[in-house]
Amino acid sequence: MATIDTAEADFFGALAGDWWDPNGSSAMLHRINPVRLGYIRDALLAKGGDARVRHLLAGTTALDVGCGAGLLAEPLARMGAAVTGIDAAPENIAAAQAHAATGGLTVTYRAAPVEVLAREGATFDLVTCMEVVEHVVDRPTFLSALRTLTAATGTLIMSTPNRTALSYATLIVGAERIARKIPRGAHDWHKFVTPNELTAELAAAGFVVTDTRGLTWRPGTGFVLGRDMSINYYLTAVPT
Repeated sequence: MATIDTAEADFFGALAGDWWDPNGSSAMLHRINPVRLGYIRDALLAKGGDARVRHLLAGTTALDVGCGAGLLAEPLARMGAAVTGIDAAPENIAAAQAHAATGGLTVTYRAAPVEVLAREGATFDLVTCMEVVEHVVDRPTFLSALRTLTAATGTLIMSTPNRTALSYATLIVGAERIARKIPRGAHDWHKFVTPNELTAELAAAGFVVTDTRGLTWRPGTGFVLGRDMSINYYLTAVPT
């Protein structure tokens, strides 16, 4: 349990019942989920995937780390992957299992930290870790476990807020305290990690970053990916 911040797990576990409400406390995640899926699709196509295939992940295994109630795990399953989702909060796992059952989806959910899975020896073709690394206690141990869980020919895709003055103003002051679009207390700005820091830490763990893109809000369009990484960013990494 070295990588889990129990206070943060309790915080997000308390939101489990609201996770699938598109207008509830996880509304922001619902809005960025299409961007997440678009980025994942682009990363897979860049590795040689066939854009004409309906189920792009058919025949592959995927692990969603910090899966919450399954907002990303379920679309990955619909793309054809055999999906495992893990989360630090048992309440989230219960909500994820219930929602998958109502939709007739087969997803393996576990309330477990990454280091437990890593010790079990499983590997996955795709590992996703969205908005999670800024909540863990021990990043080197966490990233090392992600490397163990990523197959030699696999792909790791992550997203996380950047640690900048603009991210503090936007996410902490604006989204949490003023607009209340994100539950207050969801983020600790001091735990945010810059792209250069995360790239170096991933290299130390045995990855090389192959792509990095920023997530921003465009009036009239919504969330988009681009060059501006000052608030939030996505990256793709592969084992070295």
